[in-house]
Amino acid sequence: MKSRLKLLGLVAVPALITAAVPAAYASDAPHTARAAIAGDVLPALKQSAARTGKVAAGKRIAVAISLAPRGGSALDTFVAKVSDPHSASYGHYLTKSQFAARFGRTDAEVKRLKDYLRAQGLTVGKVHSGNLLIDAGGTAAQLEKAFGTKLSTWKDTASGRSFYANDSAPTLPAALASLVSDVAGLNNRVQLHHQAVSRTVSPHNGPGGGYTPAQLKGGYNVSGTYTGSGQKIALLEFDGFQQSNITKYDTNYSLGSPTPTVQKVDGGSGSLGDGQVEVELDIEVLHAIAPKANVTVFEGPNSDAGEVDTYQAIVDSGIPTTSISWGAAESARTTSNINAVDAVFKAGAAQGLGFYAASGDDGSDDAGDGGTSVDYPASDPYVTGVGGTKLTVTSANAFSKEVAWSGGGGGKSSVFKIPSWQTAVQKSAGGGYRQVPDVSAHANPSPGVSIYSQGSWSSVGGTSAAAPEWAAFAALYNQQAAAAGKANLGFANPALYTASGTGFHDITSGSNGAYSAATGWDFTTGWGSYNAATLATKLLG
Repeated sequence: MKSRLKLLGLVAVPALITAAVPAAYASDAPHTARAAIAGDVLPALKQSAARTGKVAAGKRIAVAISLAPRGGSALDTFVAKVSDPHSASYGHYLTKSQFAARFGRTDAEVKRLKDYLRAQGLTVGKVHSGNLLIDAGGTAAQLEKAFGTKLSTWKDTASGRSFYANDSAPTLPAALASLVSDVAGLNNRVQLHHQAVSRTVSPHNGPGGGYTPAQLKGGYNVSGTYTGSGQKIALLEFDGFQQSNITKYDTNYSLGSPTPTVQKVDGGSGSLGDGQVEVELDIEVLHAIAPKANVTVFEGPNSDAGEVDTYQAIVDSGIPTTSISWGAAESARTTSNINAVDAVFKAGAAQGLGFYAASGDDGSDDAGDGGTSVDYPASDPYVTGVGGTKLTVTSANAFSKEVAWSGGGGGKSSVFKIPSWQTAVQKSAGGGYRQVPDVSAHANPSPGVSIYSQGSWSSVGGTSAAAPEWAAFAALYNQQAAAAGKANLGFANPALYTASGTGFHDITSGSNGAYSAATGWDFTTGWGSYNAATLATKLLG
């Protein structure tokens, strides 16, 4: 049975700072010219929901305000060079302080915005590294005043779920609006879901059905020499886990993995929910393939502001590899929210960080509206989108064959134009837009991956299994690169596409609905799954 989590959480207002406000910002005079934050309103809201009233004036809401990087397209140019294996700049990543100095907003610009927010009665929280993200919070009435909009309550026509949203795009005084790209938190309609599918299957490979660590590593030719020792992997999560379940898994397979570390963002994800199986799947798959890597679980609230803050916390940590199993269809998000998250990924790429995101479990129709659509953030040009396959291994745990999984997300973005590193495999069906996925790995729930969660063994599939399978490979590669005196893989797509299929299992059969697997890159499995030994050799040059 398909499992799709529908969680909703408001960001708890973080520890906030108050300060005296300069007289110049004591009020926003009526004659002050204001400008809208483009794209920061839910599309077709009145066509898909019914307004039910106003948000209570005293309701407290937290927001995360994203600022546009300095230099226009300079950051894109830098990332293109530092991620291109053919460039002399390849692997010469920026430190956090170097990034802030080169692309972050100035302290004076940040102060102007903070002064304005305080003048409107808001409290200002953390200014994140890079000077591109500011946390703030206040009552609904204060937010309406600060951002020149109204907050209403709505009821979704299809699901019946209640939510709130801004009636119109937020505005700011023109001089400040030019700095701001998104105000996350003015609506709570989007519900990020995890890409996990659970079922009990036969034959039983692991204790609860599904592949064991030995079968996954054997199928993808992972050498016993590399274990991820000394490497770090981050997990983005909107739920928690129980260490006792992880310990049971590790002990059963004699993995000896380090205990995961938890970092709570904006107060964390709250009490354990249905997403627990997702978190435990992510951790256990990483332990299966890269058992000695250190895993940090970033737990944040399932909200727009919580999502942006959690991604930023990962970038702030400097952890080089992140696995992402939560997402939503591009059409479910505001354009400015996508741009805000994209900016965090771009900053991470400049600093040598790689992100691997599940492409979804609804085939070519991620939005579920009968058309073709893709999941975000797998569709982001600075993320490696991971599709799904069905892997078959021999009795000796070696690769036998692999086909596309029907549920694996794939198709073309409706937001991002095709990036330069993907043009070599541009398809007419892509229409000049970003093509998804980039790569793929085992995701079919029959058999899935054997995991221990919520006190019992089960088999879990979905692209939520495939994303950590690839993040684990990145950690193994980084271990080899460190030994060879070379840079981390970082943002992997330019290097993966430069490999032109070398080191991949090319998957040529199966479909995900609108698209079929074919020789070379395709919309169902991308380049395919990895042969760890040969792909690492290719990437190391």
